[in-house]
Amino acid sequence: MPDFTHLDEKQQPHMVDVTEKTVSRRTARAEAVVNLTAEVMKQFDQGDIRSKKGPVFHTAILAGIQAAKKTSDLIPLCHPLPLTKCKVTIDPLDDSRVVIRTEVVTDAKTGVEMEALTAASVAALTLYDMCKAVTKGIVIENIRLLEKTGGKSDFQANIE
Repeated sequence: MPDFTHLDEKQQPHMVDVTEKTVSRRTARAEAVVNLTAEVMKQFDQGDIRSKKGPVFHTAILAGIQAAKKTSDLIPLCHPLPLTKCKVTIDPLDDSRVVIRTEVVTDAKTGVEMEALTAASVAALTLYDMCKAVTKGIVIENIRLLEKTGGKSDFQANIE
């Protein structure tokens, strides 16, 4: 079984030492599916849902970008990274669900998978927050890494 990189030889948590790694281009893409319900999606008009709190998708996109930039503040052992790109999109999947897709890029010594996943997660939570007045039946599903490049290995999820 592989060792957990965030545990030292005494099984104590530590931040992984990336001192000797070389800087390289690191990318990651993630997604989250949110079942907003047909009741909420009926309010979808011209690319967004309008609410008393403001444009729902635009607000969730901004929250996702902000979360990616703050990932190391949220996840204890993540390295702070200078992001060179962070893109968050939200698109309808059907009459009740949307998909949030994120793409994050950096030139650094460690990857941006957590930033991409955090962006998708917080964007999804923001959709929930902004739409919960209509229904509490919203379900956040399938938050997952789609792809990562750079570093020791690349990863591509089986996307169906």
